[in-house]
Amino acid sequence: MKLTLIAVASTVVALSLSAQAEDMPGMKMDDMPMDSTQMKQEMKQTPVAKAEGTIKAVDTVKHTVTIAHGAVPAMQWPAMTMAFNATAKQQAGLKVGDRVAFEFLAEGMATTVVSIKTLK
Repeated sequence: MKLTLIAVASTVVALSLSAQAEDMPGMKMDDMPMDSTQMKQEMKQTPVAKAEGTIKAVDTVKHTVTIAHGAVPAMQWPAMTMAFNATAKQQAGLKVGDRVAFEFLAEGMATTVVSIKTLK
């Protein structure tokens, strides 16, 4: 008898808590994108930034190229030297001291070269 009473009471409590959770003000998620396609489109809208600089290092093991670049107004970055992720194809032909013009994506702490060409 006690077990039946406890089971019924537990069920009533659990159902009342879930009903209250549905009515919590400020917790509406109606406007939040739940469609993964929409989220992917928002991620694709990350702007591509352009810069010019001088190659300081090419690391074919880590797949990075280190560039001392000028200010990047699109990112509100001052001039600095930093490493960018780059494919083997993008690294091909680059050497320390080359002046380059390049485009890149910055997502969080990762920066990835989109295109790079040497300047004469």
